[in-house]
Amino acid sequence: MIQALPQQITFDEFIAWYPEPREHRYELHNGIITEMPKPKGKHSEIAGFLNIELGVICRNAQLPYFIPRECVLKSVLDESGYEPDVIILDKMAVKNEPRWEKESVITMGSSVRLVVEVVSTNWHDDYALKLEEYEAMGIFEYWIVDYLGLGGRRYIGNPKRPTFNVYQLIDGEYQVTQFRGEELIQSPTFPDFNLTAQQVFQVGE
Repeated sequence: MIQALPQQITFDEFIAWYPEPREHRYELHNGIITEMPKPKGKHSEIAGFLNIELGVICRNAQLPYFIPRECVLKSVLDESGYEPDVIILDKMAVKNEPRWEKESVITMGSSVRLVVEVVSTNWHDDYALKLEEYEAMGIFEYWIVDYLGLGGRRYIGNPKRPTFNVYQLIDGEYQVTQFRGEELIQSPTFPDFNLTAQQVFQVGE
C-alpha cells in the first residue's frame, strides 16, 4: 500500500528531508511525499535480473554508461521526484548534472539512456504519471515491465496479458512497441538485449 504523507513541500525540501539510511523508499508526487512499496519477491528479482543483464551488455560492448545504486529524477513538470526500478546513465552527460555528485539527483533527460519500471499494484503511476514525466524530461527510452498483466486494458489490450512495453521518444512523444510470450524484445538503445518477454517474466520461477 502506498502511503502519502500529508505535507506539501518543494523538491529541494524533499531531497534535504530524505532519511539516511533508507529504511523505506519515497518519491515526491506533486509536492506530496509518498512512501513507495519496496520491491519484493518477483518484482525485486526481475529488477535485479535486468540490472545484471544490462550491466553485462554495457561492459561487453564497452558502452559509456553506468547503473547507479541510488538516483532521483527531478521532474520538469512540477515538484516531483522519482526513483526508477532500473536506470542507466550516460557517464559523459552526468558530468554536466549540477546536483549529481552531492545529491545523486538527475535534472536532465539527456543524462538518461534508459529507465525501467517493473509494474506492481500502483500500475497507474507507471503507465500514466511516470510515462508523462519521463516523456517531458526527454528520456529516450522507457520500459514498463508488466509481468502480471496488471495495466489497464487501454494500455495492454483485452484480454490483459503480461506485457513488456518499450517506449521510444520520437519527435518528442513516446511511441510504444509491446512484446509478449516468445517475442524477442527489441530495444533501440540496447540491440544486444537478446531475451524474450517470457524469459524476463519467468525470472525466479
